[in-house]
Amino acid sequence: MADVAEEFGRLYGYAPEGVWEAPGRVNLIGEHTDYNDGFVMPFALPHTAVAAFGRRTDTAVRAHSADLPGEPVVVAEPAPGTSAGWADYVASVVWALREAGHEVGGVDVHLASTVPTGAGLSSSAALEVVVALALNDLFGLGLERQELATLCQRAENVYVGAPTGIMDQTASACCTAGHALFLDTRDLTRRQVPFDLAAVGLRLLVVDTQVKHAHSEGEYGKRRAGCEAGAAELGVTALRDVPFTELPAALDRLSSAEIRGLVRHIVTENHRVERVISLLDAGDVRGIGPVLVEGHASLRDDFRVSCPELDLVVDSAVAAGALGARMTGGGFGGSAIVLVEEAAAGQVEKAVLEAFASRGLREPRVFTAVPGAGARRLR
Repeated sequence: MADVAEEFGRLYGYAPEGVWEAPGRVNLIGEHTDYNDGFVMPFALPHTAVAAFGRRTDTAVRAHSADLPGEPVVVAEPAPGTSAGWADYVASVVWALREAGHEVGGVDVHLASTVPTGAGLSSSAALEVVVALALNDLFGLGLERQELATLCQRAENVYVGAPTGIMDQTASACCTAGHALFLDTRDLTRRQVPFDLAAVGLRLLVVDTQVKHAHSEGEYGKRRAGCEAGAAELGVTALRDVPFTELPAALDRLSSAEIRGLVRHIVTENHRVERVISLLDAGDVRGIGPVLVEGHASLRDDFRVSCPELDLVVDSAVAAGALGARMTGGGFGGSAIVLVEEAAAGQVEKAVLEAFASRGLREPRVFTAVPGAGARRLR
């Protein structure tokens, strides 16, 4: 925190008014369901975006990242259609708040983040939420956490141009330590579900493959459009409205194998979220392992967003004794999660690293995910 504040002073010539942080997230189960009005279950990582802020006397935004060389990026008047690279994630939140009628002036920002980028761990949402929380405090807006998350989603959808759902921003803003967050993305009701793995002798590994396939963004949009087409063919508002028990009949009514796969994944994935909640409520944490593996198979075969590296993590981890594993995030690269017995964590990690090395692949980054706190002010 001191380093961020000190660097802010060096950059801008005055002390910041405060320092805030917001976390990245891992999604335990519920993938690609959030833009289908479905169920998700993320939890916050201890990895965070930390930012120091100061108010300006004009309406401009100056933003600097500790991870990038050079002078601060200046956005004189944030608006969709302009492009300031990474600083769009700052300027877009300022724009979204102003567009919603809130009186937000200009700011200077210095940011440092430990959330891995391109790993499917919501580094962009962490940045958006830390900006929103700081602006909320600095300008006395009085907005609730979910309101901030919803405005951050609008910033990313409209200003940045990424058609993301509401999960990532809500997780960063609303998660609590030691819990996974069950979120109904239709009505935004939330429940904190205890998820203390260490207490039952378990560990959840995150394996960042450090690969991102270039076609990911366009393919993400195609999946979303395909889900909307499937909902239209079935005459429902969203695929959330297709009951799990009626899935076989619904699939028979669809026009193509591609759309059938998308619909099957969304409906079964919502059911998997409900199964995981039931298991956790019953204290059967180990029982979620097979559900994770089922979820990966669905993402690989029906939704077709996995890739060889993610499949290799899951296959090698399960073969080495993991209780379960699946890709997490949008897919086409990024990260997988692996549920293991504490005593077996070392051998499973070793097996995954050896599997990558034997195929001449870049060594993945592996770390333990401990459910952390949501966004907060540090000083």
